[in-house]
Amino acid sequence: MQELIDSLAKKTAEVKKENIAYFKRLKKRVPKNLDYVMQEIHDNEFQKTDCLTCANCCKTTSPMFFPKDIQRISKFLRMKEHQFMDAYLEMDEDDCYVLKSAPCTFLDLEDNTCTIYDVRPKACSEYPHTNRKKFIQLTDLAMKNSEICPATYNIIETLKTQLPLVGKTKK
Repeated sequence: MQELIDSLAKKTAEVKKENIAYFKRLKKRVPKNLDYVMQEIHDNEFQKTDCLTCANCCKTTSPMFFPKDIQRISKFLRMKEHQFMDAYLEMDEDDCYVLKSAPCTFLDLEDNTCTIYDVRPKACSEYPHTNRKKFIQLTDLAMKNSEICPATYNIIETLKTQLPLVGKTKK
């Protein structure tokens, strides 16, 4: 798995222009069944993918923490919200709460499990966001996540084969 993760940056760089063009064309003529197709591709990919063998998302990035996440997690940890925020969170350049450090404080590096899994942030439970409704609005996020998540990379590549777009874009 580490080999795949290490090669991901190169693989995503090789298809970046192609993906930008693909999603640009897709946005111009969104298939009515796109969310259904994405759900199916997502489900198929995650039948083959075990996130616990990877955990690259948890090792390299931070989710956004929304007020409900902060409330739920601090209660679970038996901390006051401000104590939780002071101990673990900071504001990023977009004025969102994120973790102060990576890998995630709550990632058990022995087995890649999450110590707060049942109360994890919404952004974690929805990651990599490839099965969400109105996927067309998340294509930039999917491309960014494909640099981190091998499954997302595979999902995008599968989408391009299942929904090939005819016609060329002007160069």
